[in-house]
Amino acid sequence: MGVDLRQVVAGVLTLTMFVMLIHMIKRDHFDAVHDKLPGTTEDVSFESANFDTTHVRKNIGVWKGDADELKPCWIKPSEDNVEQTEGFVTFSLTNGPEYHISQIADAVIVARSLGATLVIPDIRGSQPGDKRDFEDIYDVDVFMKSMEGVVRVAKGLPSRISTHKIAAVKVPNRVTEDYIATHVEPIYRSKGSVRLATYFPSINMRKAGEKSDADSVACLAMYGSLELQQETRDLVDSMVERLRTLSRKSNGQFIAVDLRVEMLDKKGCQGSDSDKEKSCFNAQEVAMFLRKIGFEKDTTIYVTQSRWDESLDFLKDLFPKTYTKESIIPADKKKKFLDSQDSELEKVIDYYISSESDVFVPAISGLFYANVAGKRIGSGKSQILVPANIPDSSASASNFLSHYVSKKNHFAYSCYC
Repeated sequence: MGVDLRQVVAGVLTLTMFVMLIHMIKRDHFDAVHDKLPGTTEDVSFESANFDTTHVRKNIGVWKGDADELKPCWIKPSEDNVEQTEGFVTFSLTNGPEYHISQIADAVIVARSLGATLVIPDIRGSQPGDKRDFEDIYDVDVFMKSMEGVVRVAKGLPSRISTHKIAAVKVPNRVTEDYIATHVEPIYRSKGSVRLATYFPSINMRKAGEKSDADSVACLAMYGSLELQQETRDLVDSMVERLRTLSRKSNGQFIAVDLRVEMLDKKGCQGSDSDKEKSCFNAQEVAMFLRKIGFEKDTTIYVTQSRWDESLDFLKDLFPKTYTKESIIPADKKKKFLDSQDSELEKVIDYYISSESDVFVPAISGLFYANVAGKRIGSGKSQILVPANIPDSSASASNFLSHYVSKKNHFAYSCYC
């Protein structure tokens, strides 16, 4: 049988096109792999491409990524619903931003309930004489604007009122209107003004039952009134950007670990290995936890410990890209924010970097963890992993998601939707 030349040519052309198509598919596949390698600009071999593709897929599980940012859903209460009085409520912010957010909420609730004018607080550190103005850390204009129509705000007391004659009153965190009516209002009516001090009988940031008017006030005060003043905001932004630059192999993602050595040394912080729950985890335990749930050696970690301590060495051995404030703060800001021995400014840096990291690991239980969690929930950064002793060689990161997020039982879920 004769061979049709046209059929042969057509067959050759078809085969050639088929080979070219396979080649194009292979090129597209490996180019795509190369594009997905975080922070890589060099040529990648076949072996390293296979390894790094697995690395990227694995990181999806531990990094997760941000959820959708939630929207504030509290209703701004009207000042018209409250009988206005002539007195004042004064207070100070103390112990760092994780306390400030709760102290602000309690003071606003008390002032509104009494119909009093709220005086802008000063800020006091842990050392005697460590005192600064509100605007040294926070934006006073933002705060005053947020309170419009909710409670009257003054920048200071009138000269006719002596601070020595103002009655001091202690109120529990998350103070209720019933408590105010019983324990605060009689003193206020008698003295004309009060100075508040919030105490913390427990760390309770869980959602209450039925939502009340006071909850809306608390939501506004906690999540809608405090913003950093510009210099401090710029500093935090620059440090976050520095950490993202150091994290090129993980697409700019980094972990913040709240681990302060002086807190670990406090009584009651440590538990034995047989304990089902521990209130604190040291650097070695945190390092093992992160490795076992799948974080790679080149993961960037920010630790809230201000200056390097030898107890962090094990963490750095497993994760060489572990940094404290002193190693990433801009040189021209170090004297003011670190060398001044002003712990209040250092705590502000920790609080806001921990709120903006891709993953937050609270190695210490308490209010820092609780209020950082609330701030993260509102911005959709729900990857909060609570350490645990893991006996096996590996585990899923999702098993250690904070109950604040997994059960949606944080007070912030009353404020955002």
